[in-house]
Amino acid sequence: MIMTVQTLFDFTRSDEVDNWVESSDTTRPAGMSKAVLVMQKTEVYQRAVLFTLFNPQPNGSGFAAIRCDGSFNLSSVRCIIMKCRGQGANLKYKMLLRHKGLGKESPIYGQVFTVPEDELATVKLPLSNFKPYHRGQELSLQSHPLDTSMITSISLKIDNGPYLPDNQPGVSALEIDWIKATK
Repeated sequence: MIMTVQTLFDFTRSDEVDNWVESSDTTRPAGMSKAVLVMQKTEVYQRAVLFTLFNPQPNGSGFAAIRCDGSFNLSSVRCIIMKCRGQGANLKYKMLLRHKGLGKESPIYGQVFTVPEDELATVKLPLSNFKPYHRGQELSLQSHPLDTSMITSISLKIDNGPYLPDNQPGVSALEIDWIKATK
């Protein structure tokens, strides 16, 4: 059997962080959070690091996120894998996908994952586990199927709420070597 692997982002070989933009809750008067993706380079290695300052509102809501818009056909793969590790206040993140170039009024597809803390390891996110949401409310996957042939946005997010109730205010870092899609 031939193993299909599609490299989405390889931060060990290129400086692809310029294509990522912040999409945090920076417009709220209270509880502004912050996210930034930067390159970490040494003589031995390079990788991307997502730094987040999660500063929720008094009711606990808020988020720090980054997003990369593009065109990704994931119809021939079953999962997204990411070589990463975390440090700091939070180790639970959410990957979000948008499809067909649809905007904020359309569903966003999310999956929560926990990153390893000590050593870089591969986190596996099956595409079948991405669930549709609209304004924080889970929708029916049958009514809102994810079109994996037309992924137009990939995001990484840290927040609090019903899906990540253990996350606390504070600073966190997610080190990422690469993000790939595979069978």
